Amino acid sequence: MLLCLRIENFALIDQLELEFGAGLNVLTGETGAGKSIILDAIDAALGGKVSSRVIRTGTSRAMVEATFTSNAPLAAWLTEQEIDLLDENSVVISREITATASNIRSRSRVNGVLVNRQIMGGMRDRLVEITAQGQTVQVGQSAQVRDWLDLYGGDSLMQQRHKVATSFSTYQQAHLALEKRRTSERERLQQLDLLTYQVQELGAANLSESNELEQLGQERERLNHVVDLQQMSYKVYQALYQNDHETPAAGDLLGDSEAILNDMVEYDTQLQPLLELVRDAQAAVMEVGRQINAYGDGLEADPHRLEEVEERIQELKQICRKYGPTLTEAIAYYQRIQGELAQLNDTEQSIENLEQQEKACFEKLTQTSNQLTQLRSKAAANLESRLIAELKPLAMEKVKFQVEIVPAFPTATGGDKITFIFSPNPGEPLQPLTEVASGGEMSRFLLALKACFSQVDVAGTMVFDEIDVGVSGRVAQAIAEKLHQLSQRNQVLCVTHQPLVAAMADRHFRVDKQTINQGKNKKDNAEQRTVVRVTTLENLNTRREELAQLAGGKSASDAIAFAESLLLQAANHRQKIKN
Repeated sequence: MLLCLRIENFALIDQLELEFGAGLNVLTGETGAGKSIILDAIDAALGGKVSSRVIRTGTSRAMVEATFTSNAPLAAWLTEQEIDLLDENSVVISREITATASNIRSRSRVNGVLVNRQIMGGMRDRLVEITAQGQTVQVGQSAQVRDWLDLYGGDSLMQQRHKVATSFSTYQQAHLALEKRRTSERERLQQLDLLTYQVQELGAANLSESNELEQLGQERERLNHVVDLQQMSYKVYQALYQNDHETPAAGDLLGDSEAILNDMVEYDTQLQPLLELVRDAQAAVMEVGRQINAYGDGLEADPHRLEEVEERIQELKQICRKYGPTLTEAIAYYQRIQGELAQLNDTEQSIENLEQQEKACFEKLTQTSNQLTQLRSKAAANLESRLIAELKPLAMEKVKFQVEIVPAFPTATGGDKITFIFSPNPGEPLQPLTEVASGGEMSRFLLALKACFSQVDVAGTMVFDEIDVGVSGRVAQAIAEKLHQLSQRNQVLCVTHQPLVAAMADRHFRVDKQTINQGKNKKDNAEQRTVVRVTTLENLNTRREELAQLAGGKSASDAIAFAESLLLQAANHRQKIKN
């Protein structure tokens, strides 16, 4: 249920805060007073489309905040979306709309958490159902009518629809695989030749290690500098281990140091760790000397091996240019095309096999679609009888209504084209609803349809924007009673021009436009601005005056008397419902 709506700088509204209640909430006012702006603000808060025109002239930012009561299913869904719950039993949804030089931007929050459009769509479905005469277009759309019927059909129907969607996805994959094979056989053979050549070339290159080029480069440097390495290794050996010159080797110097420290330890044992370090250093130096000497002795010039290394480097560089640019990428490409080649050579995926797979998948799709059609037919029969029952109190006693289900090629939503067909008058044939229903009849049909859906729809707030337009008298009274009936199960917000509907309200708001002066000089007309103001009519006198104004009449006294009769009639209706 919508508890509170706060609006800033939205269209003609500068600042507005409304508190709604349970039952039937009615907004009245003259044509153009701004009633629909409030509904537009609710729609915007819940992620509806907006343009720069919603931002009040002279400002660059609009904000709408709607507070709803929470419930267990909604709280569980919010937890799944990783949105923290508030301490109180409420959900706060806000949307900030900002104008820039080139476009507009908006940010939506739920309980202070930034959310995307998908989450806002989920919130909208769980909180509000908005109905307006503009839905005439939707009534004529087979896809929308199908979705309405499926929603009315309940969980079992929606589960079967999910099975159809899965079967269609499987069939589509099989169909695409078959079409791809049929249309690309020549390309397949060309690709087969290309990949065969590439696999052979890469296989002959005997690629194994991704760092082979680096290793070969190091080996080439060593083979190119054998003499230099021999000379330098001998110099290192002399410096560390054995020196024929007057300068002693490092090993000899460390030996002398060890002897001196050994004598010193006899007088001061604290030097023992230093003696150990020198001994370790001497051992390490002697070992390095022996190994560097062995390394130098083992070096040999090998022109043949150097030639092999050069050839291998050139071969790998050529491979990298064609399949790289690095050897790692060339090896990865080789591994990948081996799998592709195997797939192209897979004789099991012949056209005949793919045709059989497609046929089996289509049969499965047809089977699940037929089961869905049966469930839809059952739901349609139920909706037909229910909707006719809802329409009869709305002065449409002789109406005929059917949900026409015509076979169509199966898709993800089944194999049915669904149309609402309608005959408001005896003797007239059933025809598509949008072609024969008048404005008043369409209003009543939409109201009755929502009354049917209120049994299965999870939305706690139902919004009706001038659903009673084009009707009067007995029909308007029937619509008022139907709205009141709906408000016993759901919170209802209704914009209306009908005093009969307004009289039935549990909470009544009057909307009007006012001109305010924003300039310093009260006589400065250039600073005058138009704003929308809303007044809550909390007592019988103010309600009676508003109803009288809606009703008009030849005299003020007649209008007041009529308004009093409407309020009395509404009170009697409520009492009758309670009893």
